Amino acid sequence: MQYSAVPELAHTHTRPIHWVATATAVAGVVALSSVLQPASATAAQPSGTRAESAPAPATTGVTFPVECGPVRAVVVKKASGDLDGDGRPETVAVVHCDAPMGTPPDGVYVLTQAADAKKPRVVATLVDPKDRLTVTDFAVRAGAVTATLLGYSSPDVPSCCPDLKNGAKWQWRDGAFIRSTPSQALGV
Repeated sequence: MQYSAVPELAHTHTRPIHWVATATAVAGVVALSSVLQPASATAAQPSGTRAESAPAPATTGVTFPVECGPVRAVVVKKASGDLDGDGRPETVAVVHCDAPMGTPPDGVYVLTQAADAKKPRVVATLVDPKDRLTVTDFAVRAGAVTATLLGYSSPDVPSCCPDLKNGAKWQWRDGAFIRSTPSQALGV
C-alpha cells in the first residue's frame, strides 16, 4: 500500500455545491465592483501652470540675428516645448540664409512671447552661424533641445563637406541655457 505525503483534500472531488458556491462568490464580486467605482479621472495641469492657454511663439515676422546680405533668412526647422518650466512653451528655430548655392551655416535661436506681447522675440542663441555648423537631428523633448552638429576641423575644409559630427544638448539651468555634449566630436 502506498501512502500520500499530502492528506486527502476535500476539494479534490468537486460536487455541484462547490460550483454553486464559486458562481455565487464570483457574482457577488462582480455586483460589488459595479457599485464601488473609483472617482472619475481628470487630466489636469499641476496648479500654477498656464500651458493650456499659451500657444507656442510663431516664427513669422521675427528678425533673427543672422547676417544674410542680399538674401533672406529662412526657418528650416522648428520645435516647441516648455524649456524653462514656467508653463508657457518656447519655440526653437533652426535658421540659415537662403543662399542659392552651397551649404549655408545654421543658427539655432530660442523664441518666447510674453502674454501681453504682440510678437515673439529671440531670447537666446544656441548655435551662432559664425561657427559654421549645420544642424541635423533636431528636437525639443522633456525640457531639452537636442541636435547633431556637423562642422569643420579647419578653415581649409570646403563648405560642402563637413568632416566633424558632434551631439549637443541644451537645458535651462539657473537662468541660462547650458550646453552639454553627449558624445565627443567624431569624423564624418
